[in-house]
Amino acid sequence: MTYWEVISIILYFVYFILAIYASFVIMYKKLDPVKSLSWIIVILLLPYIGLVLYLFFGQNFRKTKIYNRKGVRDERFRRLGSYRQLKEFKNNPNLLPEELTKYRKLINLNLKGNKSLLGLNSEINLYFSGKDALDSMYESILDATQHIHLQSYIIENDITGNKFKNLLLKKAAEGVEVRVIYDDVGCWNLSSEFKNDFLNTGIEFLSFGTVKWFLSPLSKLNYRNHRKILVIDGKIGFLGGVNIADRYYNGGNFEEWRDTHMKISGESVAALQSSFLLDRYFIINEQFRRKRKYYPHLSLPDIRVTGENSAYYSQIITSGPDSDWASIMQCYFAAISKATHHIYLITPYFTPNESLLNALKIAALGGVEVCLMLPQKSDSIITHWCTLSYAAEMLEAGVKVYLFSKGFNHSKVISIDGEFCIIGSANFDNRSMEHNFEITSIIYNKEIAVKLEEQFIKDTEKCISLAGSKWAKRSIQNQIKESFARLFSPLL
Repeated sequence: MTYWEVISIILYFVYFILAIYASFVIMYKKLDPVKSLSWIIVILLLPYIGLVLYLFFGQNFRKTKIYNRKGVRDERFRRLGSYRQLKEFKNNPNLLPEELTKYRKLINLNLKGNKSLLGLNSEINLYFSGKDALDSMYESILDATQHIHLQSYIIENDITGNKFKNLLLKKAAEGVEVRVIYDDVGCWNLSSEFKNDFLNTGIEFLSFGTVKWFLSPLSKLNYRNHRKILVIDGKIGFLGGVNIADRYYNGGNFEEWRDTHMKISGESVAALQSSFLLDRYFIINEQFRRKRKYYPHLSLPDIRVTGENSAYYSQIITSGPDSDWASIMQCYFAAISKATHHIYLITPYFTPNESLLNALKIAALGGVEVCLMLPQKSDSIITHWCTLSYAAEMLEAGVKVYLFSKGFNHSKVISIDGEFCIIGSANFDNRSMEHNFEITSIIYNKEIAVKLEEQFIKDTEKCISLAGSKWAKRSIQNQIKESFARLFSPLL
C-alpha cells in the first residue's frame, strides 16, 4: 500500500467520523425533518463538500442566539410598546377601531411574536416599478434636513448607484447625518474606491455580516441582510423589493423589471427606524439614546390607536436569526388562512416550506381563488427550476398560476380578499422565511389592497396562464431539471 493510499484511507475515516457526528448534531437540534434529512443526505453522499456546505449554510442562528439584541434600547422600546398595546386591547376591546376587529387575531400574533406595533399612518404610496420607486426615494433624500438612513441588500457601482452616492455625499456636506448599511455578500463586487468615497467624508458606510474567510464563523455566510429600508428624518420611510442598481431602474438584461415598493408616512416609520438602528448595533455594537429626532411620530407614553375611516393602519414585521420566531412566515400563514374569497400572490422565487405550501393548497381546495404569479425567466437558474417544480401540484389543487413573460417580476406581494395586504423584502421561499434578515409590512386598508390587486390583474396581460393538462405534457428534460432542483428546495 502506497503512502498516498494510507493518507486517503485516514482522511476518509476522519471524514466518516465527522459526518456521523454532524448527522447526530442535526438530529439532536430537532429541526424540520425534511430539511434535516436533506442535510444528512448531502453530508453522507458528498464527501468533504457536504460538510463544508453544512458549515456554510446549514446552521440555525435563531436557536443559538448569535445575533442577540437583548438590552438594546430600540428593542426594549418595541417590547414595552407591544406589551402596552396588547394590554390595552385586552382591557378595552373597543379601543381597537371597528374596521380592525376582524383582524384582532392577526394583530395579536404580530404583537406577541414580533413586537410589531400597530401604527396609524397618514399616507401610503405604492410604486410598481423600480424606476418609480428609486425616483421617489431620490426626491425624498433631496428634502432631508436631519438624517438619512439607507439600507440595501445590493448597491452597485453603476449609474444608479453613483447617482445615489453623489446625492448622499452632497447631503452630508450640508450637515445632514447620513448612515448606509449594505450586505457584504450582496455587495461583494462593490469596489473599495466606491466605499472610500463615503468613508473619506465621515459617512457611516457599514457592511453587515462581513465574511472574512477563515477568520469568522463560516455559517455567517448563510445569514444575509436582505432588507431594503430608507428613513428620512424619522418621518418618511420606504420598504419593498427594490435595490440600488441599474437593473432595478431600467430592467438590465430583462425587457422590464417589475417590482413593488412603498412609501409610508406616520407612526409605522418608527418601526423601520428601529430595524435600521438594531442592524447598525449588530455591526458596530453602538446604540443611540432614543432621541426624539429619530422617532418624531411615536413615543412610548403616547402609543394610541384611534378610529379613522381613511386611516392607514399597518404593522412592520421583521424576521431573521435575531428573532425568537419565524415571524414573517407565521404572518403569511395566518393571512392565507384568513382568506375567504381570493388570494393574489406574487413572488420571484417560490420554494415554500410544507406549512405554507399546504396553506395555499387547502385554501384553493376549500374554494378560495388562489392566484400565483411567478417569472417565466429568472435571474437564478436552480431557484427558477425549483420554483417551477411546484407548479404542477399548485395547478392540481386549483391554484391559478401565471408566468410573467414580459421581463422579470421581482415583487413580493400578497393581497387577501381585497381587504388587507403584505408588501416587503421577503420572497416566498425557505431562505427568506428561515435564514435572511427580512422586513415586511402588513397593511390593513382596502384602498391599498385594491390597488395591488388592480395591478396584479393588469400584469396578467403580460403573463402566460398555465393549464394543468398542458403543463403535465412539458418536456421530460424540463421535468428532470425541476426534479433535480426540487431536491435542494429545503436548502435554498
